Amino acid sequence: SCGNAEVDDIKLRKCTACYLVRYCSVKCQKEHRRQHKMECKKRAAELRDEILFRQPISSHFGDCPICFLPHSIDHNEFKLMTCCCNAICVGCAYTNELREREGTCILHARSAGTRFQRIMKNPK
Repeated sequence: SCGNAEVDDIKLRKCTACYLVRYCSVKCQKEHRRQHKMECKKRAAELRDEILFRQPISSHFGDCPICFLPHSIDHNEFKLMTCCCNAICVGCAYTNELREREGTCILHARSAGTRFQRIMKNPK
C-alpha cells in the first residue's frame, strides 16, 4: 500500500480476498499486488476454512425425538423418559404428562402422524 491515511476525501478500500490490506486506489492495489499475492492467498484460505469448519450451535445431548429441536446444554431443559430411555424436551414432556393421564406415552404412539394429531388436538 502507499501509506496514505484514510481521511474525508480518501476512503481506503480493503482487499476483498483477505481483508488485511487497505488501498487508496485501484492503481495502488495493482502496484502492490505482486508483494501481497502470496500472503493474500494464505489468509483467504484460512478465512474459507474458518467458515467451512465452523460448528453449528448444538449440544452433545442430541435432538428431541418428538419435535426434533436440539436439546439445550442445560440438563434441566429436557427429561429422560424411564419407559423407553429417550430424552425429550420440556415442552414435549409437558404434553406427554397430559398423555400419560390418558394412559399412553407420547413416544409410543403408533405413527408419527397419530402422535402429531394427538399433540395438536390437546396442546394444553
